[in-house]
Amino acid sequence: MASILPLVFHPDPRLRQRSTEISAEEITALKDLVADMELTMEADKGIGLAAPQIGKNIRLIIVSTKSGAQAMVNPELTKKSLRQEWGEEGCLSIPHVFGDVKRYRGVECTFLDLDGQQQTCKASGLLARVIQHEIDHLDGILFIDKARDIREEE
Repeated sequence: MASILPLVFHPDPRLRQRSTEISAEEITALKDLVADMELTMEADKGIGLAAPQIGKNIRLIIVSTKSGAQAMVNPELTKKSLRQEWGEEGCLSIPHVFGDVKRYRGVECTFLDLDGQQQTCKASGLLARVIQHEIDHLDGILFIDKARDIREEE
């Protein structure tokens, strides 16, 4: 049974560490963690969650798609659109803080699924933004590092 995990909040130093790659042998053991991460993301009304946000410095993210949550193991951006655009972002690890971040409008991402199979995802708009935001977490980068017009809201 999946359970909601405690989030790690800024300025916790774990959010600033580069996460380690997940080996093929380790992937099969991730199914319960992924279920917990999905429940945690949904409980906090998030649309993405990276493992460092729950205190695990491994290269694992969950993103919300039209067909449900997608786990991405060792995600890597392989293509980026020429065009970029500004958009508002927030983060579950930095509650009530928002800012405008410039991101690629479209990206292509390769990753391993929970069966260890390589997958490719082409994303644009909000999904592309979420993927870039979550991959930044894996590299110890927070949206506030890139944002302009940072503001606090209730």
